[in-house]
Amino acid sequence: MAKIGEDMIGTSDLPPFFKVANADEVSIDAPENRKGDALRTWVRSLSGFQKEALVRSAKTGQTWRLVSDEGPYLNGHDAAPCPLAFLSSGMVASYMNEIIALAELQGVEIRKLKLIQDNYYTMKGSMPKRTMVGGAEPVELLVEIDCDLPDGELNTFLMNAIHASPLNGLMRGQLESLFKLGKNGQELPTANVAELDVSLFPDPGNHFAKSDATVDDLLHMEPIGPTPKKNVVLGTSAGASSLAAEQDRRLNIGAVAVLREDGVKDIQQMQYSPYGTSFRFLSSEDGRAPDANSLISAGIGFCFMTQFGRFVSMLKLDLPDYRIVQDTHFSLGGASGGTGKAGQADPIETHVYLLTSESDEIAQEMLDISEQTCFLHAFCRTDLKTKLRVKRV
Repeated sequence: MAKIGEDMIGTSDLPPFFKVANADEVSIDAPENRKGDALRTWVRSLSGFQKEALVRSAKTGQTWRLVSDEGPYLNGHDAAPCPLAFLSSGMVASYMNEIIALAELQGVEIRKLKLIQDNYYTMKGSMPKRTMVGGAEPVELLVEIDCDLPDGELNTFLMNAIHASPLNGLMRGQLESLFKLGKNGQELPTANVAELDVSLFPDPGNHFAKSDATVDDLLHMEPIGPTPKKNVVLGTSAGASSLAAEQDRRLNIGAVAVLREDGVKDIQQMQYSPYGTSFRFLSSEDGRAPDANSLISAGIGFCFMTQFGRFVSMLKLDLPDYRIVQDTHFSLGGASGGTGKAGQADPIETHVYLLTSESDEIAQEMLDISEQTCFLHAFCRTDLKTKLRVKRV
């Protein structure tokens, strides 16, 4: 089938990921920092399923520009990682942050460390009948490690580090996301989704285009090649499979993280189901590469935006332009931030801006179905655990 939209990412002269040098001029600011880190994420549709995000963190003061695309399963151009790759990469980076920080706090020498993570999601139901629902399943984490802790102490040490991750706050419990809706510049009440009790933020419009890249020597993201194949129950590799009107499928996104000698985390994202290209991410908390919370926040925004694109493509609705402004609030890490507590987070807060000739009721339905089918809003509203396995190396 023909690819949807233009390959604006692949034909752009800009690097796909960069630190924004002029965030104040772009006029993106961070939210009030009420828990430890507050991130504002702008996301806009470029063409087809290609999207661009700007993410500003109150904790780091930095703003990152990131882009996302989809592969053949959505008739995308495969020019950048899929949305779910960002959450998996940010999540495994966050876990590594806490393991390393806790080891330093407790005087544990780690001689080798590799994290191999699998995230699982589901999509079930009928889009024409409006019964399609996205879901999230428990995360699997294999820690390959060389250290002197005995087995019982090592298992406790690693579980404490996992719970210390700020992302723990989105996983444990059931957080209902909050939304504001704008259509053609006018605020609309929401229908089924929970409404955020504030005024609709100003639409960022084309302020994305003002971003200037900070020049550095790191290649923050690059394609690696085809993901190694593995069998995934109810998985899929067929072209346009994610556009089928009726679905009962399971997604599996992997991430493999190691720590480079310079302290930057090197993460290879695996696209097992739907099958696709593997991309390499770099992550760092010191500004050399996107931090874990920025990757996580971008992933949530990208995934939500993809669901708008899927819904209008499948039902042939009019939505030539759409954007969001999303706020995420995380605590500091229990080890990396020195709190000694499990990570916490607030519900995701998202302002939606739709340009459409459809009715107000259809605009409200676009929001409802996009939330209903978004894997990462499902991730937030589902009480999830990380299943830990340990392998000594």
